[in-house]
Amino acid sequence: MKFIINGGKHLSGEISVRGFKNSATPIIAATILNSGVSVLANIPKIGDVLTMLDILRSGGSKYKWINEDEVRIDNSDFDPEKIDQILVKKIRSSVLLIGPILAKYKKISISVPGGCHIGARPLDTHLEAFKELGAEVIFDEKSGIYNISLKEIKKHRVVLKEISVTATENLVMFAASNDLEIRLAACEPHVVDLCNFLKKSGVSIEGVGTNFLKIKKRANSDIAEVTHRIINDPIEAGTFAALAAATKSNILIKNCDLDFLDAPLMKLKDFGVCFEANDESIYVNGKSSFLKASKIQTLPYPGFPTDLQAPFGVLATQATGSSLIFDIMYEGRLKYINELKKMGADATILDPHRAIINGPSVLEGAEIESLDLRAGATVVIAALLAKGKSIIDGIEQIDRGYERLDERLLKLGADIKRID
Repeated sequence: MKFIINGGKHLSGEISVRGFKNSATPIIAATILNSGVSVLANIPKIGDVLTMLDILRSGGSKYKWINEDEVRIDNSDFDPEKIDQILVKKIRSSVLLIGPILAKYKKISISVPGGCHIGARPLDTHLEAFKELGAEVIFDEKSGIYNISLKEIKKHRVVLKEISVTATENLVMFAASNDLEIRLAACEPHVVDLCNFLKKSGVSIEGVGTNFLKIKKRANSDIAEVTHRIINDPIEAGTFAALAAATKSNILIKNCDLDFLDAPLMKLKDFGVCFEANDESIYVNGKSSFLKASKIQTLPYPGFPTDLQAPFGVLATQATGSSLIFDIMYEGRLKYINELKKMGADATILDPHRAIINGPSVLEGAEIESLDLRAGATVVIAALLAKGKSIIDGIEQIDRGYERLDERLLKLGADIKRID
């Protein structure tokens, strides 16, 4: 599928942030731990979330949409040996099945997960942590399947080799059945959201929101029903703010969790963006903003998130001066810059982690590609501000993380059309 966008228009109006994909997928995986029903609200209907639900259903789970953004999950008939490995290969989030299944069933067979091509994302941190706890890990090269089993936990303290979000989430879910202390844990908003769900499920967790977690296994897993509301997506909020500023539009962004947006809001200020943030909303006055270059350096939370590096990179093309981008996380995150150069951006990739963008540049419509989820949203922003028509290929990547993005942008006045 493709987007056809006629750019160069100032947009206006309101847009609401949906539930956080990065919270929804681990929490859906965590429902495996519950003997009863789990009811999750504020769930975005996006590709990765729907695939995660389908993976559970392939294993015998039942789920039903109660309303537009609320789903009821019953895992009482779940059998991990029945999960569809083809579905597992489709999304990176399937790696999050390891923790809850290992905790409850003591073994799991799982294909190498899929997801965005943003550089090497090996499972070393996950697997080394589980090995340290006593797990046996065997990789079948012919089938591409990891066979992981753990009969008895050997120790109750693990130090992660890096501050990995998904490794932290896997270990937190595993600890629902095993006392565990996790050091150098990630503390991103979605990790906190997962911990809060697990606490409702009866797990005792100390240190939530810090890099040191102490977890006591729950005494009772027979809670009849656990209900939880997923937090609003801070990455979507930051993306919409960058969109408004780059296109010189006045847009009110609603349903924002401002507590999770300190670094993105500070970076907007550094770029000279005029905005007001209060009462769960951000109003961006793009027309009155005078953009100036700034350094974009990604860091683990509460630093600037890697998932917003690319959208802010488009913003840098419209700012006066030279902006240095330094993404410490993934060596494939800068590939979108080559798509921006097709449109006329003055940018240079220095190495796999650094780039310089000189601005302001007049972008022209072009045929460009959605290389991954975040790069997809980025080239949409570029197409919206560019002069003329742009064709964006591979928008399935965008649908994985942004719910009905084209329909929502149409309401702001965008000239965007989806075609097969």
